Amino acid sequence: METSYTSNVLLDRLPPHLKQFIKPQNYDQYTPVNQAVWRYVMRKNVDYLSQVAHESYVEGLRKTGISIEEIPSMYGMNRILKEIGWAAVAVDGFIPPNAFMEFQAYKVLVIASDIRQLENIEYTPAPDIIHEGAGHAPIIASPDYAEYLRRFGEIGAKAISSAHDMELYEAVRELSILKEAEGISEVMIEEAEKRVNQLQEKEVVPSEIALIRNLHWWTVEYGLVGTVDDPKIYGAGLLSSIGESTWCMKPEVKKLPYSIEAAYQEFDITKPQPQLYVSPDFAYLQEVLEEFANTMAVRKGGWRGLNKLIESKQLGSIELSTGLQISGNFSRMIQNEDNEVVYFETEGPTALAYREKEVIGHGITRHQNGFRSPLGKLKGINLAIENMGPRDLQAYNFYDGKPIEFEFESGITVSGMNVTGIRNLNGELMLIQFTDCTVAYQDEILFAPEDGDFDMAVGKEIVSAFAGAADYHSFEINTRMVSDTKTVRVYHSEEDKKRFALYQEVRDMRTNNTISEARLAVIFDEISRLEKETWLLPLEIFELVAGNSNSFSETVLNYLIALKKNKPKIAHLIDDGLLLIEKQLQNLQIN
Repeated sequence: METSYTSNVLLDRLPPHLKQFIKPQNYDQYTPVNQAVWRYVMRKNVDYLSQVAHESYVEGLRKTGISIEEIPSMYGMNRILKEIGWAAVAVDGFIPPNAFMEFQAYKVLVIASDIRQLENIEYTPAPDIIHEGAGHAPIIASPDYAEYLRRFGEIGAKAISSAHDMELYEAVRELSILKEAEGISEVMIEEAEKRVNQLQEKEVVPSEIALIRNLHWWTVEYGLVGTVDDPKIYGAGLLSSIGESTWCMKPEVKKLPYSIEAAYQEFDITKPQPQLYVSPDFAYLQEVLEEFANTMAVRKGGWRGLNKLIESKQLGSIELSTGLQISGNFSRMIQNEDNEVVYFETEGPTALAYREKEVIGHGITRHQNGFRSPLGKLKGINLAIENMGPRDLQAYNFYDGKPIEFEFESGITVSGMNVTGIRNLNGELMLIQFTDCTVAYQDEILFAPEDGDFDMAVGKEIVSAFAGAADYHSFEINTRMVSDTKTVRVYHSEEDKKRFALYQEVRDMRTNNTISEARLAVIFDEISRLEKETWLLPLEIFELVAGNSNSFSETVLNYLIALKKNKPKIAHLIDDGLLLIEKQLQNLQIN
């Protein structure tokens, strides 16, 4: 598979089904306005967050190569991230939750490389490089938190989802794209919002992925650490939102001690959060995660786990007590009076594995039409097949190349020619092959000789059930995982390009320290004509001339003050920018 991104050791380890989500960053697509948005948010964040964020935030910016002055490049981030054992990749907006988690398990940060519009500078429902790069990346400089993130990914990737989850994911993805795109009608956005609300309000039993996604939201995205009375921010959603990072500290936002109950607290991605959870430290996050993992099918198995896979209608795996793993789309099970699974079926391509490695000769080519098998103990024998030694097997006529007939406690009967068996590392039989075989239950024929060879899984019970394949090499890349809804690419008009040139010129003056007040006056007039009631570039211009007591400096300042009155919704953004400039001047005077 050809890569269109700069790889490294960590990225080389990624399985193909994850690599399909990676896209090139296309750094040259960032406009000078994008760079100005990044710089404003980062200057404001670092100034404010140094007081309210977890202590690892500011140090983490340095360690992960996140610059205040310019949007980070994936190449530069990867070069520095590898020093702390992580990597980063660019993706197109939201990706499916299981895939997102699995990237984390491989210690790879998923970064939506697009950046919010100037109009959404405080908050965007779409994942963007400010949220991912400036929010997630710095905190992983904390070893405790980095391990929590990795472990969360490892467990979350196994969480079983439902058809409803995928429908909601697609709806949220579409809404986030429309809200960030230029030139989209309000009608389209309202329709998309209506669709998301309908799905969110639909009464469904929350799946594992829905519950663990809630935990992810209330920790990784919107988590606080410390005490309820004196919390610090570590969640990326708060660290990357200059609006919410201030709002979340207000008393109106309820602060609750973090616990497993957060898994059952829903959230609305389009609104500020009315309550947040505070963890005493990052180690406690691990405790709650493990507590939740103990409730999951990956650890509990049984009929409930298999039932979750059947209802999900997606690729999943079960593991039997012998260690044999079956991966496919599960379609049926038969239970006994104690609800124990005594028979299961898959449909379509199925693969068998042991310890996450496909059993040789038992991939989707052999089992292209599904797999089925009884489970449990044999009738009249207080011993499971997997626990039988060579003498036991002989005593019950389990001879290779000999016909055999036996009955399970469930009443399922098997009769056929015993060809051979495959054992696990402990020497236990985990798979027996029969020819000319009939499997029956009550009046139903579950398998007939004309169906071909019968491969019977050996196991007393299902000990684990989880999303995805046991061995990801067993299945072709599922391109359906990649959404058909793509991020809307912006067309730049000639007038846009003139605006960009003005932003770039001011940026170059600041970077190269070649400030021309006369030229800035021309730029100020031109941007005022091109962007009615604009504020960001005039603010950057004022930053360069604020130390000069002259008419031009006063003109720009008066313009910004007047704009605050005309546009009260952005007044606080201008005030914050002016406050940063004032602090900058004070620091220069001190030094």
